[in-house]
Amino acid sequence: MSIAAATSLDLTESPTTNGRLSVIQLFNVCKSYGREQRALDGVNLKIPKGDFVYITGPSGAGKSTLLKLFYGGEKPSRGQILVNGMNVTRMGGARIAQLRRRIGIVFQDFKLLSSRTVFENVAFPLEVQGRKRYEISKKVFQVLKHVGLEHALQKTPLALSGGEQQRVAIARALVVDPLVLIADEPTGNLDQEVSLEIMELFRTANARGSTVILATHDRGMISRFPRRQVILEQGRLAGDIDSSGVDRLQEAGVA
Repeated sequence: MSIAAATSLDLTESPTTNGRLSVIQLFNVCKSYGREQRALDGVNLKIPKGDFVYITGPSGAGKSTLLKLFYGGEKPSRGQILVNGMNVTRMGGARIAQLRRRIGIVFQDFKLLSSRTVFENVAFPLEVQGRKRYEISKKVFQVLKHVGLEHALQKTPLALSGGEQQRVAIARALVVDPLVLIADEPTGNLDQEVSLEIMELFRTANARGSTVILATHDRGMISRFPRRQVILEQGRLAGDIDSSGVDRLQEAGVA
């Protein structure tokens, strides 16, 4: 299958990786900001459907940029990106918006609407989808109960702790039953107890079928919940370590 042909694929048709459908594929992807600043350089990557992947590396390695490319928040300067068989690099704004309805995103700074209640923040993606009001109410309550915030429906984000705001952000991402769940440093500013609770939410989402991709510096959390690690250094793929500790790049003679 040619990459060009991928623009016309149905969302259910994706290339396979080791017998599993690949939900995300990157082919020689580069991203530059201006002439001197190259955030990503020649990245090739495949993420099978249902995987749980940590994106790791030092500050400035390109982790956040890579996440933005996954959901169409940025376009690559060079290379091709397939998300569930769709060539994101060839898609216009309307089709990117449609694709994002299948992706849950937990931003590092939460990006909650401070003037709206917890209920309204979580309901927003469903309203964009045009869901009926009774469907929205039922789904939002179910998700808020799942993250332990059913008591906070009418509170605003500023009335919540940092950990509670993170739960709202996760609930907003989960409410669409995402094909892919993406989070940027989700435990970065939380204490250990709250971080463990947050990680359990991601593990549950993965067990229910979502592909989970987390950018993180938290080595302790990675050790506690070992999963595949994609390591970036200076915008390049420096390691691809599976949950048993085997580096796929070294095995392939790439690293």
